[in-house]
Amino acid sequence: MSATPFAFPIKVHPDDIDFMGHVNNARYLNWVQDAVLAHWNKLAPAEEVANKAWVALKHEITYRKPAFLEDDVIAKTVLEKFHGARAFYSTVIHRGEEVLAEVKSSWCCIDAETLRPARIGEHLREFFLPDGE
Repeated sequence: MSATPFAFPIKVHPDDIDFMGHVNNARYLNWVQDAVLAHWNKLAPAEEVANKAWVALKHEITYRKPAFLEDDVIAKTVLEKFHGARAFYSTVIHRGEEVLAEVKSSWCCIDAETLRPARIGEHLREFFLPDGE
């Protein structure tokens, strides 16, 4: 994989905690979305950020360990590839060296005005996949 993982720090909030005393499983998907969108916003040119939006198509998540209030959590996300209007990400959520969850997700790029799928231009490859993958 040629892309460098993007580290996204996560703050665990009291409302993330469920009745069992740890972060609710559904919250992990919010973290993945936050990390992927932050990655796009940081690396894509401003014009692309302004003209494009993203919708999730699929998430496949494997939970390894629970997260708790006060944990220092990091989501490391990487764009594995893109094709047409689809982007494929891998995200690993960590607490220190411990893996809390692993997520494979696919996303559809849409035109922010028409809300229709929008092809991801090849010119973006240099920003996200610098080694030409």
